[in-house]
Amino acid sequence: MPALTSAAGVVGFLSEPEPELQVFALKVLNEQIDSLWTEVAGSVGDIEALYEDPSFPERELAALVAAKVYYNLQEYNESMIFALGAGKLFDIDHEGEFEDTIISKCVDTYIALSGNVPANNTNQPPSQLTTAFSSNANGASSISAGLASPTTPFSQSTLPSKSLLSRQDSTTTFDPAQQVAGNANLPGALPASVASQASVQKQLYAIIDELFERCFQGGSYRQVIGIAVEARRLDVLRRAIIRASEDEEKQRKGGDGDFIRSQELMEYVLEICMNVVQERGLRNELLQLVLNLLNDIPSPDYFSIAKCIVYLNEHTMASDMLVQLVNKGDAKSTAVAYQIAFDLYDNSSQDFLKKVRGDLPKPPEPPAAATTDDQDGMQEEAPEPRESDQLLKELDDSAGVPASSLEGNQDKETELSPEAQKAFDSIRTILSGTKTIELDLEFLFRSNRADMAVLNKIRDSVEARNSIYHTAVTLATAFMHAGTTNDSFFRQNLEWLGKAVNWSKFTATAALGVIHRGNLGQGQKLLEPYLPKDQIAGANPSSAYSQGGSLYALGLIYANHETFALDLIREHFKKATEEVVQHGGALGLGVAGMATGDESIYEDLKSVLWTDSALNGEAVGIAMGLIMLGTGDIRALEYMIQYAHDTQHEKIVRGLALGMALIMYGRQEGADELVNGLLDDPDPILRYGGIQTLALAYCGTGSNKAVRKLLHVAVSDVSDDVRRIAVMSLGFILFRKPSSVPRMVELLSESYNPHVRYGAAMALGISCAGTGLDEAIDLLEPMIKDPTDFVRQGALISLSMIMIQQNEAMNPKVGTIRKTLMKAISDRHEDAMTKFGSAIALGIIDAGGRNCTISLQTQTGNLNMSGIVGMAVFTQYWYWFPLTHFLSLSFAPTAIVGLDQDLEVPSFKFYSATRPSLFDYPPEQETKQEDAPKKVETAVLSTTAQAKRRAQRKEKQQRRESMDIDQTPTTPKTVNLDDKMETDEPAPKAEEGQESEKADGEKKDGDAQPESAKKRMEKEKVGYQLENMSRVLPAQRKFISFPDGRYQPVKKPTGGVILLTDSTPSEAKSLMELKAKKTVKPAAAPVTLQDRVSEALGQQEASDRDGQGAAEAAGVLTAVDEDGEGGEEAEVPQEFDYFTDEEGGNEE
Repeated sequence: MPALTSAAGVVGFLSEPEPELQVFALKVLNEQIDSLWTEVAGSVGDIEALYEDPSFPERELAALVAAKVYYNLQEYNESMIFALGAGKLFDIDHEGEFEDTIISKCVDTYIALSGNVPANNTNQPPSQLTTAFSSNANGASSISAGLASPTTPFSQSTLPSKSLLSRQDSTTTFDPAQQVAGNANLPGALPASVASQASVQKQLYAIIDELFERCFQGGSYRQVIGIAVEARRLDVLRRAIIRASEDEEKQRKGGDGDFIRSQELMEYVLEICMNVVQERGLRNELLQLVLNLLNDIPSPDYFSIAKCIVYLNEHTMASDMLVQLVNKGDAKSTAVAYQIAFDLYDNSSQDFLKKVRGDLPKPPEPPAAATTDDQDGMQEEAPEPRESDQLLKELDDSAGVPASSLEGNQDKETELSPEAQKAFDSIRTILSGTKTIELDLEFLFRSNRADMAVLNKIRDSVEARNSIYHTAVTLATAFMHAGTTNDSFFRQNLEWLGKAVNWSKFTATAALGVIHRGNLGQGQKLLEPYLPKDQIAGANPSSAYSQGGSLYALGLIYANHETFALDLIREHFKKATEEVVQHGGALGLGVAGMATGDESIYEDLKSVLWTDSALNGEAVGIAMGLIMLGTGDIRALEYMIQYAHDTQHEKIVRGLALGMALIMYGRQEGADELVNGLLDDPDPILRYGGIQTLALAYCGTGSNKAVRKLLHVAVSDVSDDVRRIAVMSLGFILFRKPSSVPRMVELLSESYNPHVRYGAAMALGISCAGTGLDEAIDLLEPMIKDPTDFVRQGALISLSMIMIQQNEAMNPKVGTIRKTLMKAISDRHEDAMTKFGSAIALGIIDAGGRNCTISLQTQTGNLNMSGIVGMAVFTQYWYWFPLTHFLSLSFAPTAIVGLDQDLEVPSFKFYSATRPSLFDYPPEQETKQEDAPKKVETAVLSTTAQAKRRAQRKEKQQRRESMDIDQTPTTPKTVNLDDKMETDEPAPKAEEGQESEKADGEKKDGDAQPESAKKRMEKEKVGYQLENMSRVLPAQRKFISFPDGRYQPVKKPTGGVILLTDSTPSEAKSLMELKAKKTVKPAAAPVTLQDRVSEALGQQEASDRDGQGAAEAAGVLTAVDEDGEGGEEAEVPQEFDYFTDEEGGNEE
């Protein structure tokens, strides 16, 4: 039929009484509705009447035409309803804008109808936090805190009208948490007919089911999973995963190689749970479902199971899964169990790991004692396995054993084979962290590439007697040698070290903890000369600052590792009477006992807090938060809130505010009540703590509501400190999406307020650390020249965090940035704060001997608890320099360490499919010796110069005449003669010309250098082999493979420790020699103070002093200097001059 130019005649047929004419008109209009809809729109009522007439034979055709008319009128809700009424005439397989729009609308409606009931919020603290906040000026007390419960996410909370969160989002169509009737006034809301007409809903579900089936047939399982998660339909999610597994089995049997692996689909679901779903209750339900489904798969993915277990905090499941794998008895299962144990250590807290170790079968004991212990353990653990019954049953069924019960497991304790007992002992060692820490220490020790010339340049460029500069050099040394056990810089610069006084001495002693972090075997011996000791009559007491710093250092060495060191620090802390020693002891307790939830340590800290001392109160507040990290303990929070309002010391309030934030780490919406209450407090320090609580509670979630809250506070709060931390906290929320941060803070980086600019710079450094992101660098480069000194400081530190482990091949700007840092530290006209930031930045960019990166997430993608906490406390260096050492907790070694089934390090090679120079170490910094200042040239008059030349010519002529030999006539070289003799004018000009030519040549060489580097890189052969325990950057991991036929990894390499399966275990294997254990010598630990004095004077044997700088520096750092600030301090360098001379004499 030819196209119609007008629909007037056809529309007239709709009013005819004959159904045939009406059907004819509908068919014509259906075919040409896109060009005639403007004329048909006026008669849409007649078409609707035909659809509603039960006697009309083509009701579905009428519904389809009405749907297309409403579609062109952009009334998509009505169009969808009539399209659903069209039944089979609405073909979802037909490709067109109308069909795509209606399908999209159906999916949105399905999600809205399916999400009526919000997910149950589990694992949240009860809503009983008594905040005791002071009233506002209007008498309103914690309005938002009363309206929001700990289980209410930001998306469902009611906030004051001044908040951005209370504004209606214009892009919102439906709120799944509300009933459909509650969305009636929202833009684009559904008409009531969708909720009231069961037939319409039935047709809607039929369309969605048909759409799902089409996705299943096409292998598009991810689309179905996405819709199911958004609609909170766990039954659909289960159906999609099971269907994918069944289809995979069918295709595998049929020999079809093109199929989606169910394991990849499970990883996709886990990625959605961790990175997309922002509501904790829904995430927990999804993870619980995934946990159950994983065991229905023929070959369970134990590594995905471990991820779910860690997030759900199910320690019983973890221990039972390890037991099940070990009981299988084969080498592959044991290797998988070891790998899971390593992953659990990387991703779990100390409290979780302690419970897992306790649930494992214990070593054999005498029969009577074992029976008693078994009975006691059975009674204590009986209520535990409620949530893990399903997993245990499925794991046991897959191995052919009966359903798991604690009684059965306890009975097996006495029946363990030697191999199983050895495996469980190894797992306990791994879970304690000893093996991981030992391997990291070995890698950092043997791969240390720290550039000592840079440290010497920093030391020579700043005045050591200025405490801020001395602290800066100390921090740079600590970061550059973090974890390498190389403290030679201190040993070689004892005179410089002797200039440390008071808190500089505290920081220098604590730096030894950063340098020797992870040195579990020698940590206590290294710090023995510094630790507090009982006073001896007649002996001078050692410095309280070195004693406090040594306790802090001991905590850093054993950071996040609950061992004897925790008890040792606690003992010294309880005995201490000096506030400085209590300060260091509190920080050491917090770092070593991180996330243990130990109530006794918490009570010890609280007893010191009662003394109301500003000096140690800040450290105690932080330590309380570290001990209770992530527990959400209501009782602790109420006490800290109350004390923060009672005390008059700002330092104590600041420490308690950070402590409360640490307690709410990772609690997400569970921290909303505390956040809202703190932000409503009139005290800016508590509002500062509220922002920190928000940042740590939602760290890494990318929560849109949290980001909006931070941006609102950043531009509205009256306190510069609060605005600064609000902008800075964006980095913690969005560090998993680093590319989105530069765009978000671009305008804030140009704010009139320098505190906001500083916060923007630090947010870029925190979120983009180690990425070398060009957008972030482009924003930070102009801030290096900012008129405000602390903004320049933040920009330099952030640049170093972004450029850590970057070379010229990865980012061409790294060389320029390194030169900028060196220039800032040597510029005599630069401010002290900028120099301080530059020194720290030079240490960060070469952290861990150039073998560490800054990582806020683990190798497997989970949150790096210690890294996030370290970064959060590091940002407080603004108020207290010693807290800068916490950044070392964020340093993560970048290595691949392969272990065999015996947990030994075999010697083998793996393959990197890249050019060697792409991920190579950056070249060492070239530090040129500064020339001595030139003497100003004397001005010479022209007449004087002429007289000199005449006298020189006359003298030369006289010498020629006095010779006895005949003179051969030669052409006089008057020009050369003048050049040689005229030293005042021509010579300098000639030298200047030579220097300018040389400089031009250097510039040309410099310009050609990048091109030649590119050419060399292009000529390099792609692909090279790496030895085991080699440096592998995060960006390099995707190019790593294991072509070695003997050793193969049990999982996809993600960096860190990788368990290997040995295909030929009967053959002899070559093992790598661990150098760190053999090389690191214990420092001399004198028994009495007199011995320490003797050691400082160099009267002990040289063999006791050759090993460690910690022992040699003991006499320097333990000298008392806090009692006077006058002439007494001048004696310190004299002692060390004598010590140095004596040492030199002995060596000669």
